Amino acid sequence: MLLSRKRPSPRRRLLKWAVLAFWVAVTALAVPLASRLPDVVQADSSAELPRGAQSTKVDELEARFADGDLAPGILAYIRPSGLTAADRAKAESDRRALAPVAAGPIAAPVPSRDGKALMLTVPLRDEGLVGNAGKLRDQANRDRPPGLDVRLTGPAGSALDVGDAFQKVDKPVLIVTVVLVALALLLTYRSPILWLLPIVNAAIALQTTGAVVYLLGKHAGLYVADGTSTILNALVFGISTDYALLLLARYREELRRHPGRHHAMAAALRRAAAPIAASAATVSLGLLCLLAARMGFNYALGPIGAIGVLGGLVVVMSLLPALLVILGRWVFWPRIPRYGDAPPARGLWDRVGARIAARPRVVWVGGLAVLAALAAGCLGINTGLDRGHFLTTTPGSTIGERLLAQHYPGGQGRPLQVVTDEPDTVAAALRTSPGVARVGTPERSTDGRLTKLDVVLSDPPDSEAAKGTVRALRAAVPEADFGASTALLVDLADAQSHDRRVVIPLVLGVVLLILMALLRAVVAPLLVVATVVASYFAALGAAWLLFRYGFGFPALDIQVALMGFLFMVALGVDYNLFLVSRIREEVAAAGHRAGVLRGLGVTGGVISSAGFVLAATFGVLGVMPITMMVQIGVLVSLGVLLDTFFVRSVIVPALALDAGHRFWWPARRPETPSPTTRPTEVIGAKLP
Repeated sequence: MLLSRKRPSPRRRLLKWAVLAFWVAVTALAVPLASRLPDVVQADSSAELPRGAQSTKVDELEARFADGDLAPGILAYIRPSGLTAADRAKAESDRRALAPVAAGPIAAPVPSRDGKALMLTVPLRDEGLVGNAGKLRDQANRDRPPGLDVRLTGPAGSALDVGDAFQKVDKPVLIVTVVLVALALLLTYRSPILWLLPIVNAAIALQTTGAVVYLLGKHAGLYVADGTSTILNALVFGISTDYALLLLARYREELRRHPGRHHAMAAALRRAAAPIAASAATVSLGLLCLLAARMGFNYALGPIGAIGVLGGLVVVMSLLPALLVILGRWVFWPRIPRYGDAPPARGLWDRVGARIAARPRVVWVGGLAVLAALAAGCLGINTGLDRGHFLTTTPGSTIGERLLAQHYPGGQGRPLQVVTDEPDTVAAALRTSPGVARVGTPERSTDGRLTKLDVVLSDPPDSEAAKGTVRALRAAVPEADFGASTALLVDLADAQSHDRRVVIPLVLGVVLLILMALLRAVVAPLLVVATVVASYFAALGAAWLLFRYGFGFPALDIQVALMGFLFMVALGVDYNLFLVSRIREEVAAAGHRAGVLRGLGVTGGVISSAGFVLAATFGVLGVMPITMMVQIGVLVSLGVLLDTFFVRSVIVPALALDAGHRFWWPARRPETPSPTTRPTEVIGAKLP
C-alpha cells in the first residue's frame, strides 16, 4: 500500500516545535548537572575491585583500623655510588618539611644494606591524596643534591601518576573526537549545514546521559568508576552519530517519494525505527550482561553504558526528526533531494554486489580464510600487564619501585595486607613460609577483634613468583584474608577469567535472540553472529601483532579481551543488523537475489560512513597515555573497520546469496511482487 500524500495535520505541524522546546529545556537542565559528573567519580572505592574476593574484603575492612584511610607515599633517595652526608640531610629535611602534609608521624628514613638508598614513608589520607602526593614530589625535587635520584612511589605515587594522565587528556580526547566526526560527516554529505545536526544530537545525548549518571551516582548510589566517563564519551558520541546517519539516509530516500517532508519523515521513522531500536537493544542489553561480572569495573560499566546507549536512541529518534522537518529539504544543500527524483545511479556497493553474486561461495570461503589467518595472531597473546606498563610511558612511581627493588626486598614498596582474628598463629605461619621476606608489626583494629599485618614478599609484586607465593599462602593459611599488592593482582586475573567465561556467552545469547526477533528467522541470525565472532578474533589477532611489534606492549591488559568483545560484537552486529533488515525488506518485494543486491547497494554508503565514524571515536582513545584505553580503542577501531568494510560488505552478502531462501528459514517464501510496485514502497510483505 502506498503512503498517503495528504497535507500534515495541524497537530503534526505543532508537534515538531513541542519536541524542540522539550529538548531545549532538558539541555538547559542537563548541562550544569553533567559538568558535575567528575564529583561522583570514585577512584579509590572497593566497588571497583573483584566482588567477593579476599582482596576486596581486606579493602572493606580497612575502615576498622586506625590507619584504614591512609595511603603511604614512599620517597626513594638513590645514589648508585653511595649516599653522601648531603643526601641524608636532604631526606631528613624533607621529613621535617612534610610533617604538615602527613596524616601521622613520619618515621626516620630507612637505609638500605648497601648504603646506596634511603626510603622515607609518608602517611597520607585518601581524601585529597593526589594533591598531597604532588606536594611530596615537589618537596623531594626541591634543592636536591646533584647526582641524587629521588622518586615518589607507593600507593600515593601511583595515584598521582594516574591522576596526571587523566587530567591531561580527558578534554583533548573529546575535542579530537568531535573534530574527527565533523570531518567524516563533511566528507559524507558535502553539505555546510547537514553535518551539524548529528554533532548537535550527539552532544545533547552526551550531556543528557552525563546528567542522568550524575544524578544516579549522587542520589541512588550508582558507582561511577575512574575512566568510565572516557569510555562513555566514545560510546555515546559514536552510537548517536551512527543512528543519526542511518535515519538521515532513510529520510533522504523518502523525500524522493513524498511531496511533503512530514510524510517523508513519518515513513523514514516507520521503516528505520525497528532496526535502530533493535540496535540499541542489542548494545544496551549486551552491556547489562556485565551485571553478571565479578570485576567491579565491568559491573559498574554495564548500567552506565546502557544509559548512554538509550540516551542516544531517545535523542536521535525525537530531536533529530523534529530539526529535520523544521529546517526542510534545503538542509541537504547543495544535493537537495526533490520529490520524483530518480534513485541514485549504480554506485560502488552495487558493483561490489555484482562481483560477489558471480561466485558467492568462493567469496565467503575466501573471506573466512582471511579472517582465520588474522585470528592466528591470537595464538601468541600474553595477558596481564604489570604496573610498569599501566601507562604508555614509564611513570615515575614505577621507576621508583624498580629502584627500591634493587636495594630492598622485592615487595618492599607494596606489601601484602593480611587481616585475621588469629594473629599469633597466622604470624608464625607467615614467618616460616617460603617467599616471605618480612612480617610487619601487628596492628589491632579499633574494636579489638581483628589484626592487620604488612607482609613483604621476597619477589617483586608483579612477578609470577610473587603470585605463586600468594596462592600458596592462601592455601596454607586459611585463617587469614590476603589483600593489596600481589593478592589484588591474583584476584583481578581470576575475576576477569570468570567474566570472560560467563559474560561472553550471555552477550552472544542476547544478540542472537534479538536478531531472531527482528528478522523472524534462525539461519540468518546464526550466520551473522558467527561472522561477527570471527571478525572479533581476526581483529584481536591483528591488534595483538600491532601492540607487540608496533607499540612494544608486552601483554594485553586483562580488561581488553572482554571489553573488546563486548563493544565489537554488540556494535558489529549493529551494521549487519541494518544490512540484513534492509535486505529482508527488499527481498520481500523483489525476490531473494535481487533483494540481497539491492539491500547492499542502498545501505553500503551510509553503513560505511557510520562504521568510519564509530571507528574514529574509539580510535581517539589511542592517544591516551593509559595502556588499557589505547588497547581497547585500537582493538575496537580495527574490529569495526574490518566488520564494516569486509565482513558486512563482502562475507554476509555472499553467505546470503549462497544460502538462497534457506537464509530466511523458517520464514515462508513470499508471493511474486507486483511489477507496478517499487520494492521499497511495499509495507508488510512476507519474507521468503
